[in-house]
Amino acid sequence: MLHSASGFRGIRVGATEGAAPRHEPLDGGAVRTPRIRIIYLCGKGHETTLVFAQLPDDQIPGVWDCRRCGGTATRDEAQFALEDTPADGFKSHLEYVKERRSSQDAEDVLAGALERLRARRGLPEG
Repeated sequence: MLHSASGFRGIRVGATEGAAPRHEPLDGGAVRTPRIRIIYLCGKGHETTLVFAQLPDDQIPGVWDCRRCGGTATRDEAQFALEDTPADGFKSHLEYVKERRSSQDAEDVLAGALERLRARRGLPEG
């Protein structure tokens, strides 16, 4: 039998209010983890602000995906150069599919899917 007061419970980093383990009091007994805000800027000027636990600088990512355009954003352009990033930028799922398949392949896949669908529903070809 599984007991409802399980010892395993998820707690966010830095959370104190209502998230303390059952054996700790909620009146400041939990230790608040220090946090820092990091700002990332992409090539289009979009700003992404993230909150991290206060870690050594080398453990915080230097690059992050932009939330608005999907491009690569950096904390510091001089320190985190983007030479190895693709020049194409963000690609949609459809663009990746088009790289793998030709137009003829797409027509063949569509025709096969329609044929199976018609066979399952008992519809005539055409």
